[in-house]
Amino acid sequence: MNFEVRKDRRPQGPRRLGAEREEYFRLVQQGYGNKEASRLVGVHPRTARGWRNGRRYNSGKVEPPVRSERAAVPATPSRYLREDERIHIADRLREKASIRAIAAELGRSPSTISREIRRNGMPLRRDDYRWAYRPHAAQARAEARRPRPKPGKIGTCPRLRDYVQERLERRWSPEQIAHQLRRDFPDDPEMRVTHETIYQALYVQGRGELRRELARSLRTGRARRKPHRQSNKRQPRYTTPMVMISDRPAEADDRAVPGHWEGDLIVGTGNRSAIGTLVERTTRFTMLVHLPHGHRAEHFHEALAGTVMALPPQLRRSMTWDQGNEMAGHAAFSLATRMPVYFCNPASPWQRGSNENTNGLLRQYFPKGTDLAAHTRSHLDAVAAELNSRPRKTLGWETPTERLSKLLATTSQ
Repeated sequence: MNFEVRKDRRPQGPRRLGAEREEYFRLVQQGYGNKEASRLVGVHPRTARGWRNGRRYNSGKVEPPVRSERAAVPATPSRYLREDERIHIADRLREKASIRAIAAELGRSPSTISREIRRNGMPLRRDDYRWAYRPHAAQARAEARRPRPKPGKIGTCPRLRDYVQERLERRWSPEQIAHQLRRDFPDDPEMRVTHETIYQALYVQGRGELRRELARSLRTGRARRKPHRQSNKRQPRYTTPMVMISDRPAEADDRAVPGHWEGDLIVGTGNRSAIGTLVERTTRFTMLVHLPHGHRAEHFHEALAGTVMALPPQLRRSMTWDQGNEMAGHAAFSLATRMPVYFCNPASPWQRGSNENTNGLLRQYFPKGTDLAAHTRSHLDAVAAELNSRPRKTLGWETPTERLSKLLATTSQ
C-alpha cells in the first residue's frame, strides 16, 4: 500500500482529504469495516461515515454522500446489487428464467433477487397487471434510497405532524396516538405511524419533526431516551463470584429431596424496612427472618444464618436467591452454615417460583407501603405458623407442617 497516514493530526478545516477518502473507499471495497478503514487512513470514524452516507446539520443543510470513482465499480462482490447485476437480472427475466436460476448465476440469495424485482420494478404504462423491470431505473431508485439519514415520515407530512402534536399537547402517549390514527384514517396509509417513530421524532437531535418541548408531555417527562443496560455488559454484582442456578444440583430442581430453600425480601415503605422470607422447595414450609437492624448486607447475612442454623442438618442443603444487594455477604453465610447459595439470572423471578408465590400470600399480613420494622419476632413466627398450617393444593391438600413432619420421620428411620 503506497498510502501514508498524514503526520499532522490537527483538524484540516475546509481542506478536502482526497487521498484519505480514496484510500478509505478502496479499503471498504476490500471488506474492511468503517472503524478499521478509518483507523488505517487516519480519520475519525464519524468523518468516514459522512463520506459514505452524507451529513445532515442542525441548521438544515444537507451534504450528500461523496461519490468516489473507485467506489463506482467494486473489485469484489458487494453487499448491495450493482448495476451490471441489475442488467443481468433484466436480461434473464426477458428470457423467462426463474428467480432461483438468476440467483445462482449471480451468487445471491433468491430472496435478494425477488425483493429487488418487487421493490425496484414498475407497472408498465400504468397497468398494474403488466410489470416491467428496468435495470437503470432500478439502480437510480436504489441509490436514491441509500443515503442516510432519511427524512422522517412525520417531518414530511404536515397533516400527520399537526395531528401528532395536537394529541401530545393533550398528554396522549405515542402508542395511543398510533392506534387512534388507524381508527381515524383506516384507508389513508399516509396517516399511519408507529409509536416508535413518534419517540424518534421527539428524541433524535436535529430532525426537527416535532417541537422539543413536547417531550415534557410524555409521562416520563424525559427530554432524551434513557439507555437500557445490556445483560452482557453488566458489572459484577458482588466481590465474591456467584454460583448461578444452572449449577444447582438436580435433586433441588425436581424437589425430590428436602432441604433446598428459596429466599427473598419483602420490603416496606421507602425500602427502609424489610422481612426475609424462606420457602423450602419440597414441602413449601415457610420461615421468616426478623431484620430489626435493617437489610443492609453486613446485617442481613448474620440474621439469615441465625434463622437457618435453627434447622436440622438434613434441611440445610442449599439456598437459591436473586441478585439483590442484601446477599453481598453470601460467602460468609455459606461458610457459617455450610449451605451453598445459588443465584437466579437477572429479571427471572420464575426461577424462584415457590418463593414468589409465598411472598404474595404474605402480603395479606404485611401490606405494601407499610413499615415492616413494627413487627416483632414473635409476630413473624405466628404468621409463619399460620401459613404453614394451611392445606396446600400442590401438596395434595396436606399442610406444609404435615409434609415436613412426614419427611423428617422418614429420614430419621
